[in-house]
Amino acid sequence: MKSLNYRPEVNGLRGIAVLGTVFYHAEIVFQSFRIFPGGFLGVDVFFVISGYLITSIILKEYKETQSFSFIKYYKRRIRRLVPALLLVIFGTSFFAYFFLLPVHFEEFIKSVLASIFFFSNFFFHFSGQAYGAQVLSETPLLHTWSLSVEEQFYIVYPLVLLGILIFMKKHIKLILIILILSSLLFASITSLNHQSFNFYMLPTRGWELLFGALLGTNIIQLNKVKDKKKEIFAIFGFLILLFSFAFLDNTDLHPTYLTLIPVVGTYLILQNTNKESLINRLLSYKILVFFGLISYSLYLWHHPIFSFGKIIGIGDKSLIIKLIFISISILLSFLTYRFVEKPFRNKSEKLLKITKLNILGASAILAIIVLYSLVGHQKNQYP
Repeated sequence: MKSLNYRPEVNGLRGIAVLGTVFYHAEIVFQSFRIFPGGFLGVDVFFVISGYLITSIILKEYKETQSFSFIKYYKRRIRRLVPALLLVIFGTSFFAYFFLLPVHFEEFIKSVLASIFFFSNFFFHFSGQAYGAQVLSETPLLHTWSLSVEEQFYIVYPLVLLGILIFMKKHIKLILIILILSSLLFASITSLNHQSFNFYMLPTRGWELLFGALLGTNIIQLNKVKDKKKEIFAIFGFLILLFSFAFLDNTDLHPTYLTLIPVVGTYLILQNTNKESLINRLLSYKILVFFGLISYSLYLWHHPIFSFGKIIGIGDKSLIIKLIFISISILLSFLTYRFVEKPFRNKSEKLLKITKLNILGASAILAIIVLYSLVGHQKNQYP
């Protein structure tokens, strides 16, 4: 299957999303104005992008072959997500051993297992870890909840989409719209009395991913729309996305109908495929594309670094320390992207040709983390 046409502006949009998230957790204040108080909405931007890309990939393969390989699909997902995640968990565990109190370290080990097997959203929900209780949590792996939501979507969604393509292809957009409205309504109702469930779970987050999926099914029709009209929509989308990052700072009632602002903004930006348009040229700047390329690793690294800074008691109020933490996060992210993400995602790399060695190495790292976690948890004997 041929790869999708590369859109640098999508990476630029990822770059803005991850920078919003990083600045949100850094709590940087400039002249009494906090930068990106709604930066947590960067995760919602990622959800829309993920739904769009996954749908586009599935539809492209199905159109070309009239079939879909689940094995290849899940291999791609594993190569995309797992290597960098294992590296960050391994590094985070090392520091957690030395800096966390025994009772907190035991909870951390549970979160390690939950993160590796992509059910950390359930773990943090049932352990009573409210994401919005503090801007920056002292739980180093709290941010992995969003990876779990995405992975759960990646498991369920292809089955649903293929079922629609086989049996109800003519109604695919209508079905997606119904699912979006149902999930959004459920989220808005649930947010009133069950904020934690609403924040962490796929049924209340699914509509954001499905918004991107709807775009993926509609992109051919949108390509027929005049470039000028699409550009106007994209400019409006970019403005309301920035507005949401700057002013929507309440995580208690999230997601709700208000989350439509960044979600619709992302949709309107993505629907504009004209590379020469103002917004796409802006998002294609090398610096934003760079942050988009390392966005996954940056998302993984920044939260544990800031979290340990808070645990140790440094960097809460010092702008210089926060900037140092951001710089360390960027450096580690670049190295992870260059030496872990890229090789594992690129089939042509020698690293992936040594299949048995790769499997053995990855299995060894996973086994060490899991066995250490399980044994220590059972014996309850952490120093």
